Amino acid sequence: MGTALITGASAGLGLEFAWQLAAARHDLVLVARDVERLERLAAQLYAAAGVHVEVLPADLSVAEDVERVADRLRATERRVGLLVNNAGYGLHQRFVTGDVDEELAALDVMVRAVMVLSRAAAEQMVEHGRGAVLNVGSVAALMTSGTYSAHKAWVRTFTEGLAVELAGSGVSATVLCPGFVHTEFHERAKMRMDAYPEVVWLRPDAVVARALADVRRGAVISTPSIRYSLAAGLLRMLPRGAVRGISSGRARRR
Repeated sequence: MGTALITGASAGLGLEFAWQLAAARHDLVLVARDVERLERLAAQLYAAAGVHVEVLPADLSVAEDVERVADRLRATERRVGLLVNNAGYGLHQRFVTGDVDEELAALDVMVRAVMVLSRAAAEQMVEHGRGAVLNVGSVAALMTSGTYSAHKAWVRTFTEGLAVELAGSGVSATVLCPGFVHTEFHERAKMRMDAYPEVVWLRPDAVVARALADVRRGAVISTPSIRYSLAAGLLRMLPRGAVRGISSGRARRR
């Protein structure tokens, strides 16, 4: 796949993607807001794996920054063969009483940026006849957990539609739909998760390994672990009223 570009590369699943792709000898373009953290990671990846690592600082809630990343995806020098749209975060607020500007910024990062960057990547990949787009979604897409669920539902449906459009082009589109993963995600969102048993948690290395394996085989939906595959199947079959009840119970436990 040549070079891989990862958004949200400085922490969580993005960090794990960087390490696993470097171990597989992929050159990397790392995108995140924290320049110092990105440069430190780039030096570590180069020292450990000897791969070429570019640092591309960007705030994906800012249209101009998104366009700079899109320009890199369109470039033919060190062509990007794998795009990992991983950047995202949770908002620990209610929609009706929360900060609307924060909601709009989250929408820009998890919806608008995914659309713009997927388009830029897919356009040059189709021209070259090979490549892959991996969008990080969530099992939350099947639930009703505020705007985060809405964002991830969009990512899931968008990726499925993109996969249909790309069929036969040599380019694939995959949406990763994990459940709870041991990363900084919940801590950064100031969510209390101590009520959840260990059995519901996934390791980031296992999630990323499964995602990359599914990309290689051209899977459209990647749901790590049997338990979350079963949970996703159940959520699809349940009446939506029952799903809303489950989501409401989760919200009360936070």
